[in-house]
Amino acid sequence: MSESSPVQAPVAGPVRSRVAAWVLWDFGATPINAIVVTFVFSVYLTNAVGDDLPGDVSPASWLGRALAVAGLMVAVFAPVTGVWVDAPGRRRRALALLTGAMVVLTASMSLIRDDHRFLLPGLVMLAVTAALSELATVPYNAMLRELSTPQTAGRVSGLGLAAGYVGSVVVLVIVYVGFVAGTGDTRGLLALPTADGQNVRAAMFLVAAWFALFALPLLLRGSAGAGALPPRVGFVGAYRRIWREIRQEWRRDRNVIYYLGASALFRDGLTGVFTFGAVLGVQVYGVSSADVLLFGIAACVVAAVGAVIGGFADDRLGARRVIITSLVAMIAVGLTLLTVSGPLAFWILGLALCLFIGPVGASARTLMMRMAMHGKEGVTFGLYATAGRAATFLAPWLFSAFIDIFDSDRAGLGGILVVLVLGLVAFACVRVPGRHVDA
Repeated sequence: MSESSPVQAPVAGPVRSRVAAWVLWDFGATPINAIVVTFVFSVYLTNAVGDDLPGDVSPASWLGRALAVAGLMVAVFAPVTGVWVDAPGRRRRALALLTGAMVVLTASMSLIRDDHRFLLPGLVMLAVTAALSELATVPYNAMLRELSTPQTAGRVSGLGLAAGYVGSVVVLVIVYVGFVAGTGDTRGLLALPTADGQNVRAAMFLVAAWFALFALPLLLRGSAGAGALPPRVGFVGAYRRIWREIRQEWRRDRNVIYYLGASALFRDGLTGVFTFGAVLGVQVYGVSSADVLLFGIAACVVAAVGAVIGGFADDRLGARRVIITSLVAMIAVGLTLLTVSGPLAFWILGLALCLFIGPVGASARTLMMRMAMHGKEGVTFGLYATAGRAATFLAPWLFSAFIDIFDSDRAGLGGILVVLVLGLVAFACVRVPGRHVDA
Protein backbone atom coordinates (compact mmCIF):
# COMPACT_ATOMS: atom_id res chain seq x y z
CA MET A 1 0.00 0.00 0.00
CA SER A 2 1.53 3.30 -1.05
CA GLU A 3 1.69 6.22 1.40
CA SER A 4 0.64 9.74 0.54
CA SER A 5 1.14 13.16 2.10
CA PRO A 6 -1.83 13.59 4.42
CA VAL A 7 -3.84 16.71 5.00
CA GLN A 8 -3.83 18.61 8.26
CA ALA A 9 -7.03 17.39 9.84
CA PRO A 10 -7.74 15.80 13.20
CA VAL A 11 -8.63 12.16 13.15
CA ALA A 12 -11.74 12.28 15.29
CA GLY A 13 -15.48 11.86 15.16
CA PRO A 14 -16.73 11.21 11.64
CA VAL A 15 -13.15 10.80 10.38
CA ARG A 16 -12.69 7.77 12.62
CA SER A 17 -15.68 6.07 11.03
CA ARG A 18 -14.23 6.76 7.60
CA VAL A 19 -10.87 5.35 8.70
CA ALA A 20 -12.70 2.19 9.79
CA ALA A 21 -14.45 2.00 6.42
CA TRP A 22 -11.11 2.51 4.65
CA VAL A 23 -9.52 -0.31 6.65
CA LEU A 24 -12.46 -2.63 5.97
CA TRP A 25 -11.99 -2.20 2.20
CA ASP A 26 -8.48 -3.65 2.51
CA PHE A 27 -9.83 -6.39 4.77
CA GLY A 28 -12.12 -7.43 1.92
CA ALA A 29 -9.87 -6.69 -1.06
CA THR A 30 -6.62 -8.43 -0.13
CA PRO A 31 -8.21 -11.92 -0.08
CA ILE A 32 -8.98 -11.44 -3.79
CA ASN A 33 -5.27 -11.70 -4.53
CA ALA A 34 -4.77 -14.50 -2.03
CA ILE A 35 -7.63 -16.67 -3.31
CA VAL A 36 -7.84 -15.77 -6.99
CA VAL A 37 -4.28 -14.96 -8.04
CA THR A 38 -2.19 -17.05 -5.66
CA PHE A 39 -3.61 -19.99 -3.72
CA VAL A 40 -6.92 -21.24 -5.15
CA PHE A 41 -8.14 -20.17 -8.58
CA SER A 42 -4.70 -20.05 -10.21
CA VAL A 43 -3.93 -23.51 -8.81
CA TYR A 44 -7.31 -24.77 -10.05
CA LEU A 45 -6.55 -23.47 -13.55
CA THR A 46 -3.06 -24.96 -13.77
CA ASN A 47 -3.65 -28.21 -11.87
CA ALA A 48 -7.19 -29.14 -12.97
CA VAL A 49 -8.58 -27.09 -15.85
CA GLY A 50 -5.38 -27.23 -17.89
CA ASP A 51 -4.09 -30.67 -16.87
CA ASP A 52 -5.03 -32.21 -20.25
CA LEU A 53 -4.16 -29.12 -22.30
CA PRO A 54 -2.94 -30.11 -25.78
CA GLY A 55 0.31 -28.66 -27.08
CA ASP A 56 3.80 -28.13 -25.69
CA VAL A 57 3.10 -25.08 -23.50
CA SER A 58 2.32 -25.92 -19.86
CA PRO A 59 -0.60 -24.34 -18.00
CA ALA A 60 1.88 -22.73 -15.58
CA SER A 61 3.58 -21.03 -18.49
CA TRP A 62 0.23 -19.76 -19.77
CA LEU A 63 -0.47 -18.39 -16.29
CA GLY A 64 2.80 -16.49 -16.38
CA ARG A 65 1.93 -15.02 -19.76
CA ALA A 66 -1.52 -13.97 -18.57
CA LEU A 67 -0.11 -12.18 -15.52
CA ALA A 68 2.55 -10.54 -17.68
CA VAL A 69 -0.26 -9.10 -19.81
CA ALA A 70 -1.99 -7.97 -16.61
CA GLY A 71 1.20 -6.18 -15.60
CA LEU A 72 1.35 -4.40 -18.94
CA MET A 73 -2.28 -3.34 -18.53
CA VAL A 74 -1.43 -1.82 -15.16
CA ALA A 75 1.65 -0.08 -16.56
CA VAL A 76 -0.47 1.53 -19.30
CA PHE A 77 -3.45 2.58 -17.20
CA ALA A 78 -1.85 3.39 -13.80
CA PRO A 79 -0.54 6.86 -14.82
CA VAL A 80 -3.94 7.84 -16.21
CA THR A 81 -5.70 6.55 -13.10
CA GLY A 82 -3.26 8.34 -10.80
CA VAL A 83 -3.65 11.68 -12.55
CA TRP A 84 -7.44 11.32 -12.74
CA VAL A 85 -7.84 10.66 -9.01
CA ASP A 86 -5.66 13.60 -8.03
CA ALA A 87 -9.05 15.26 -7.55
CA PRO A 88 -10.55 13.93 -4.26
CA GLY A 89 -14.04 14.08 -5.77
CA ARG A 90 -13.15 11.38 -8.27
CA ARG A 91 -11.55 8.88 -5.90
CA ARG A 92 -14.66 7.20 -4.54
CA ARG A 93 -16.24 6.98 -7.98
CA ALA A 94 -13.11 5.42 -9.47
CA LEU A 95 -12.84 2.99 -6.56
CA ALA A 96 -16.52 2.02 -6.86
CA LEU A 97 -16.10 1.31 -10.58
CA LEU A 98 -12.99 -0.82 -10.09
CA THR A 99 -14.43 -2.62 -7.06
CA GLY A 100 -17.65 -3.47 -8.89
CA ALA A 101 -15.75 -4.86 -11.86
CA MET A 102 -13.59 -7.02 -9.56
CA VAL A 103 -16.66 -8.41 -7.78
CA VAL A 104 -18.38 -9.29 -11.07
CA LEU A 105 -15.28 -10.94 -12.52
CA THR A 106 -14.59 -12.94 -9.36
CA ALA A 107 -18.18 -14.19 -9.23
CA SER A 108 -17.98 -15.07 -12.94
CA MET A 109 -15.05 -17.39 -12.23
CA SER A 110 -17.65 -19.83 -10.90
CA LEU A 111 -18.46 -20.52 -14.57
CA ILE A 112 -15.00 -21.97 -15.30
CA ARG A 113 -15.42 -25.73 -15.53
CA ASP A 114 -12.75 -28.43 -15.26
CA ASP A 115 -12.15 -28.57 -19.01
CA HIS A 116 -9.11 -27.30 -20.92
CA ARG A 117 -11.43 -25.33 -23.20
CA PHE A 118 -12.16 -23.08 -20.23
CA LEU A 119 -8.49 -22.34 -19.55
CA LEU A 120 -8.32 -19.27 -21.79
CA PRO A 121 -11.43 -17.51 -20.41
CA GLY A 122 -10.29 -18.41 -16.90
CA LEU A 123 -6.87 -16.86 -17.50
CA VAL A 124 -8.47 -13.75 -19.01
CA MET A 125 -10.69 -13.31 -15.94
CA LEU A 126 -7.73 -13.84 -13.60
CA ALA A 127 -5.48 -11.41 -15.50
CA VAL A 128 -8.08 -8.64 -15.69
CA THR A 129 -8.97 -9.08 -12.01
CA ALA A 130 -5.29 -8.88 -11.02
CA ALA A 131 -4.88 -5.70 -13.08
CA LEU A 132 -8.00 -4.09 -11.63
CA SER A 133 -6.84 -4.98 -8.13
CA GLU A 134 -3.60 -3.08 -8.70
CA LEU A 135 -5.37 -0.11 -10.26
CA ALA A 136 -7.86 0.05 -7.38
CA THR A 137 -5.04 0.76 -4.94
CA VAL A 138 -4.41 4.10 -6.69
CA PRO A 139 -7.63 5.85 -5.55
CA TYR A 140 -7.68 3.80 -2.35
CA ASN A 141 -4.21 4.92 -1.26
CA ALA A 142 -4.95 8.50 -2.32
CA MET A 143 -7.78 8.57 0.24
CA LEU A 144 -5.20 8.31 3.02
CA ARG A 145 -4.55 12.02 2.60
CA GLU A 146 -8.15 12.75 3.66
CA LEU A 147 -8.13 10.43 6.66
CA SER A 148 -4.94 11.17 8.56
CA THR A 149 -2.48 13.76 9.80
CA PRO A 150 1.32 13.63 9.59
CA GLN A 151 1.27 12.18 13.12
CA THR A 152 -1.24 9.40 12.30
CA ALA A 153 -0.56 8.54 8.63
CA GLY A 154 1.75 5.64 9.45
CA ARG A 155 -0.65 4.27 12.05
CA VAL A 156 -3.64 4.42 9.67
CA SER A 157 -1.67 2.98 6.77
CA GLY A 158 -0.29 0.16 8.94
CA LEU A 159 -3.76 -0.63 10.23
CA GLY A 160 -5.00 -1.09 6.66
CA LEU A 161 -2.03 -3.30 5.78
CA ALA A 162 -2.55 -5.44 8.86
CA ALA A 163 -6.27 -5.74 8.10
CA GLY A 164 -5.41 -7.05 4.63
CA TYR A 165 -3.22 -9.80 6.09
CA VAL A 166 -5.91 -10.72 8.61
CA GLY A 167 -8.59 -10.79 5.91
CA SER A 168 -6.47 -13.10 3.77
CA VAL A 169 -5.91 -15.49 6.64
CA VAL A 170 -9.61 -15.53 7.60
CA VAL A 171 -10.81 -16.20 4.05
CA LEU A 172 -8.12 -18.84 3.44
CA VAL A 173 -9.26 -20.65 6.59
CA ILE A 174 -12.92 -20.44 5.56
CA VAL A 175 -12.21 -21.71 2.05
CA TYR A 176 -9.98 -24.50 3.32
CA VAL A 177 -12.34 -25.73 6.04
CA GLY A 178 -15.57 -25.21 4.16
CA PHE A 179 -14.65 -25.98 0.55
CA VAL A 180 -11.43 -27.97 0.00
CA ALA A 181 -10.37 -29.88 3.12
CA GLY A 182 -10.45 -33.66 3.04
CA THR A 183 -10.28 -36.33 0.34
CA GLY A 184 -12.73 -38.12 -1.88
CA ASP A 185 -15.53 -36.91 -4.12
CA THR A 186 -16.76 -34.25 -1.70
CA ARG A 187 -14.72 -31.69 0.22
CA GLY A 188 -14.98 -29.45 3.25
CA LEU A 189 -17.66 -29.08 5.88
CA LEU A 190 -20.11 -28.14 3.14
CA ALA A 191 -19.47 -31.51 1.44
CA LEU A 192 -19.25 -29.89 -1.97
CA PRO A 193 -18.50 -32.21 -4.92
CA THR A 194 -15.11 -31.95 -6.59
CA ALA A 195 -16.51 -33.06 -9.94
CA ASP A 196 -16.06 -30.34 -12.53
CA GLY A 197 -14.40 -28.16 -9.89
CA GLN A 198 -17.69 -27.34 -8.17
CA ASN A 199 -16.11 -26.76 -4.76
CA VAL A 200 -13.58 -24.24 -6.11
CA ARG A 201 -16.18 -22.53 -8.28
CA ALA A 202 -18.45 -22.12 -5.25
CA ALA A 203 -15.55 -20.57 -3.32
CA MET A 204 -15.31 -17.85 -5.97
CA PHE A 205 -18.85 -16.78 -5.12
CA LEU A 206 -17.88 -16.54 -1.46
CA VAL A 207 -14.83 -14.38 -2.17
CA ALA A 208 -16.83 -12.05 -4.42
CA ALA A 209 -19.54 -11.63 -1.77
CA TRP A 210 -16.90 -11.10 0.95
CA PHE A 211 -15.28 -8.27 -1.00
CA ALA A 212 -18.60 -6.63 -1.86
CA LEU A 213 -19.71 -6.74 1.79
CA PHE A 214 -16.60 -5.13 3.26
CA ALA A 215 -16.15 -2.63 0.41
CA LEU A 216 -19.61 -1.13 0.85
CA PRO A 217 -18.87 1.00 3.95
CA LEU A 218 -16.11 2.90 2.15
CA LEU A 219 -18.05 3.24 -1.10
CA LEU A 220 -21.11 4.54 0.77
CA ARG A 221 -19.50 6.61 3.54
CA GLY A 222 -16.05 7.49 2.21
CA SER A 223 -15.54 11.15 1.48
CA ALA A 224 -16.39 12.04 -2.09
CA GLY A 225 -14.21 15.12 -1.83
CA ALA A 226 -15.12 18.75 -2.15
CA GLY A 227 -14.53 21.59 -4.52
CA ALA A 228 -14.62 21.92 -8.27
CA LEU A 229 -13.18 19.07 -10.28
CA PRO A 230 -10.19 19.93 -12.46
CA PRO A 231 -10.38 19.17 -16.19
CA ARG A 232 -9.94 15.53 -17.07
CA VAL A 233 -6.59 14.54 -18.48
CA GLY A 234 -6.29 11.97 -21.27
CA PHE A 235 -3.60 9.37 -21.83
CA VAL A 236 -1.12 11.76 -23.46
CA GLY A 237 -1.68 14.46 -20.86
CA ALA A 238 -1.23 11.98 -18.00
CA TYR A 239 2.07 10.77 -19.36
CA ARG A 240 3.24 14.34 -19.91
CA ARG A 241 2.52 15.12 -16.27
CA ILE A 242 4.36 12.00 -15.07
CA TRP A 243 7.34 12.87 -17.27
CA ARG A 244 7.38 16.42 -15.89
CA GLU A 245 7.53 15.09 -12.32
CA ILE A 246 10.33 12.67 -13.21
CA ARG A 247 12.39 15.50 -14.72
CA GLN A 248 11.89 17.59 -11.59
CA GLU A 249 13.10 14.75 -9.36
CA TRP A 250 16.05 14.08 -11.71
CA ARG A 251 17.23 17.68 -11.30
CA ARG A 252 16.81 17.56 -7.52
CA ASP A 253 18.30 14.13 -6.70
CA ARG A 254 19.04 11.54 -9.35
CA ASN A 255 19.29 8.83 -6.72
CA VAL A 256 15.52 9.10 -6.28
CA ILE A 257 15.06 8.05 -9.91
CA TYR A 258 17.67 5.32 -9.57
CA TYR A 259 15.87 4.03 -6.49
CA LEU A 260 12.49 4.09 -8.24
CA GLY A 261 13.90 1.78 -10.90
CA ALA A 262 15.70 -0.53 -8.49
CA SER A 263 12.74 -0.83 -6.13
CA ALA A 264 10.43 -1.53 -9.05
CA LEU A 265 12.60 -4.52 -9.94
CA PHE A 266 12.92 -6.11 -6.52
CA ARG A 267 9.28 -5.38 -5.59
CA ASP A 268 8.21 -7.21 -8.74
CA GLY A 269 10.37 -10.12 -7.61
CA LEU A 270 8.61 -10.14 -4.23
CA THR A 271 5.24 -10.20 -5.96
CA GLY A 272 6.43 -13.06 -8.17
CA VAL A 273 7.40 -15.16 -5.15
CA PHE A 274 3.93 -14.83 -3.65
CA THR A 275 2.06 -15.12 -6.94
CA PHE A 276 3.69 -18.28 -8.27
CA GLY A 277 4.64 -19.95 -5.00
CA ALA A 278 1.42 -21.94 -4.70
CA VAL A 279 1.52 -23.07 -8.34
CA LEU A 280 5.10 -24.29 -7.93
CA GLY A 281 4.23 -26.00 -4.65
CA VAL A 282 1.51 -28.07 -6.33
CA GLN A 283 3.09 -28.61 -9.75
CA VAL A 284 6.71 -29.19 -8.70
CA TYR A 285 6.97 -30.05 -5.02
CA GLY A 286 3.96 -32.32 -4.59
CA VAL A 287 1.90 -30.19 -2.19
CA SER A 288 -1.81 -31.01 -2.46
CA SER A 289 -4.28 -28.39 -3.64
CA ALA A 290 -5.84 -28.46 -0.16
CA ASP A 291 -2.57 -28.23 1.78
CA VAL A 292 -1.37 -25.31 -0.30
CA LEU A 293 -4.10 -23.25 1.39
CA LEU A 294 -2.58 -24.10 4.76
CA PHE A 295 0.74 -22.95 3.35
CA GLY A 296 -0.92 -19.72 2.25
CA ILE A 297 -2.22 -19.10 5.76
CA ALA A 298 1.22 -19.74 7.23
CA ALA A 299 2.85 -17.57 4.55
CA CYS A 300 0.65 -14.56 5.42
CA VAL A 301 1.43 -14.94 9.12
CA VAL A 302 5.17 -15.34 8.53
CA ALA A 303 5.26 -12.35 6.16
CA ALA A 304 3.49 -10.20 8.77
CA VAL A 305 5.95 -11.30 11.48
CA GLY A 306 8.84 -10.56 9.13
CA ALA A 307 7.50 -7.07 8.50
CA VAL A 308 7.40 -6.33 12.24
CA ILE A 309 10.93 -7.66 12.78
CA GLY A 310 12.14 -5.76 9.75
CA GLY A 311 10.67 -2.54 11.13
CA PHE A 312 12.69 -2.84 14.33
CA ALA A 313 15.81 -3.72 12.32
CA ASP A 314 15.20 -0.71 10.08
CA ASP A 315 15.19 1.64 13.09
CA ARG A 316 18.42 0.15 14.42
CA LEU A 317 20.40 -0.66 11.27
CA GLY A 318 18.85 1.40 8.49
CA ALA A 319 16.66 0.50 5.52
CA ARG A 320 19.56 -0.13 3.15
CA ARG A 321 21.04 -2.92 5.27
CA VAL A 322 17.64 -4.51 5.82
CA ILE A 323 16.81 -4.51 2.10
CA ILE A 324 20.20 -5.84 0.95
CA THR A 325 20.38 -8.50 3.66
CA SER A 326 16.83 -9.68 2.99
CA LEU A 327 17.30 -9.81 -0.79
CA VAL A 328 20.55 -11.76 -0.46
CA ALA A 329 18.82 -14.19 1.91
CA MET A 330 15.86 -14.62 -0.47
CA ILE A 331 18.15 -15.32 -3.42
CA ALA A 332 20.13 -17.89 -1.40
CA VAL A 333 16.96 -19.62 -0.20
CA GLY A 334 15.52 -19.56 -3.72
CA LEU A 335 18.63 -21.16 -5.21
CA THR A 336 18.43 -23.87 -2.56
CA LEU A 337 14.77 -24.42 -3.38
CA LEU A 338 15.72 -25.01 -7.02
CA THR A 339 17.81 -28.01 -6.01
CA VAL A 340 15.45 -29.83 -3.62
CA SER A 341 12.19 -31.71 -3.92
CA GLY A 342 9.24 -32.76 -1.78
CA PRO A 343 6.54 -31.01 0.25
CA LEU A 344 8.63 -30.69 3.42
CA ALA A 345 11.42 -28.83 1.64
CA PHE A 346 8.86 -26.53 0.04
CA TRP A 347 7.24 -25.74 3.37
CA ILE A 348 10.54 -24.94 5.09
CA LEU A 349 12.20 -22.98 2.31
CA GLY A 350 8.98 -21.40 1.05
CA LEU A 351 8.18 -19.97 4.47
CA ALA A 352 11.79 -18.79 4.77
CA LEU A 353 11.27 -16.81 1.56
CA CYS A 354 8.08 -15.28 2.96
CA LEU A 355 9.89 -14.28 6.16
CA PHE A 356 12.07 -11.86 4.18
CA ILE A 357 9.29 -10.45 1.98
CA GLY A 358 7.88 -8.31 4.79
CA PRO A 359 11.17 -6.57 5.75
CA VAL A 360 11.94 -5.68 2.13
CA GLY A 361 8.48 -4.26 1.50
CA ALA A 362 8.35 -2.26 4.73
CA SER A 363 11.89 -0.86 4.48
CA ALA A 364 11.47 -0.02 0.80
CA ARG A 365 8.55 2.25 1.67
CA THR A 366 10.40 3.80 4.63
CA LEU A 367 13.42 4.56 2.47
CA MET A 368 11.24 6.18 -0.18
CA MET A 369 9.85 8.51 2.47
CA ARG A 370 13.38 9.42 3.64
CA MET A 371 14.43 10.23 0.08
CA ALA A 372 11.35 12.35 -0.62
CA MET A 373 11.69 16.13 -0.55
CA HIS A 374 9.68 17.86 2.19
CA GLY A 375 6.24 18.72 0.88
CA LYS A 376 6.63 16.45 -2.16
CA GLU A 377 5.87 13.12 -0.51
CA GLY A 378 2.65 12.69 -2.48
CA VAL A 379 4.38 13.24 -5.83
CA THR A 380 7.26 10.97 -4.86
CA PHE A 381 5.00 8.14 -3.77
CA GLY A 382 2.95 8.58 -6.90
CA LEU A 383 6.10 7.96 -8.93
CA TYR A 384 6.95 5.07 -6.58
CA ALA A 385 3.60 3.42 -7.26
CA THR A 386 3.77 4.02 -11.00
CA ALA A 387 7.33 2.71 -11.26
CA GLY A 388 6.40 -0.44 -9.34
CA ARG A 389 3.40 -1.10 -11.55
CA ALA A 390 5.40 -0.46 -14.72
CA ALA A 391 7.59 -3.46 -13.90
CA THR A 392 4.84 -5.88 -12.87
CA PHE A 393 5.10 -7.76 -16.16
CA LEU A 394 8.78 -8.71 -15.74
CA ALA A 395 8.59 -11.52 -13.16
CA PRO A 396 5.58 -13.24 -14.83
CA TRP A 397 7.25 -12.96 -18.24
CA LEU A 398 10.56 -14.42 -17.04
CA PHE A 399 8.70 -17.10 -15.07
CA SER A 400 6.98 -18.16 -18.28
CA ALA A 401 10.11 -17.77 -20.44
CA PHE A 402 12.26 -19.93 -18.16
CA ILE A 403 9.62 -22.66 -18.15
CA ASP A 404 9.57 -22.65 -21.97
CA ILE A 405 13.35 -22.47 -22.38
CA PHE A 406 14.19 -25.24 -19.92
CA ASP A 407 10.98 -27.23 -20.47
CA SER A 408 10.42 -27.43 -16.72
CA ASP A 409 7.96 -25.74 -14.36
CA ARG A 410 10.69 -25.74 -11.70
CA ALA A 411 12.78 -23.42 -13.88
CA GLY A 412 10.12 -20.72 -13.51
CA LEU A 413 11.53 -20.02 -10.03
CA GLY A 414 14.83 -19.22 -11.71
CA GLY A 415 13.14 -16.46 -13.70
CA ILE A 416 11.84 -14.87 -10.50
CA LEU A 417 15.30 -15.09 -8.91
CA VAL A 418 16.77 -13.25 -11.91
CA VAL A 419 14.42 -10.34 -11.17
CA LEU A 420 15.52 -10.30 -7.51
CA VAL A 421 19.19 -10.34 -8.54
CA LEU A 422 18.64 -7.45 -10.97
CA GLY A 423 16.86 -5.49 -8.27
CA LEU A 424 19.67 -6.17 -5.76
CA VAL A 425 22.40 -5.08 -8.19
CA ALA A 426 20.50 -1.94 -9.16
CA PHE A 427 19.80 -1.06 -5.52
CA ALA A 428 23.46 -1.55 -4.53
CA CYS A 429 24.32 1.35 -6.87
CA VAL A 430 21.87 3.76 -5.22
CA ARG A 431 23.16 6.28 -2.68
CA VAL A 432 20.62 6.62 0.13
CA PRO A 433 20.35 8.95 3.15
CA GLY A 434 21.20 7.69 6.60
CA ARG A 435 18.43 6.51 8.87
CA HIS A 436 18.75 9.70 10.93
CA VAL A 437 17.11 11.65 8.13
CA ASP A 438 13.63 12.71 9.17
CA ALA A 439 11.05 12.16 6.42
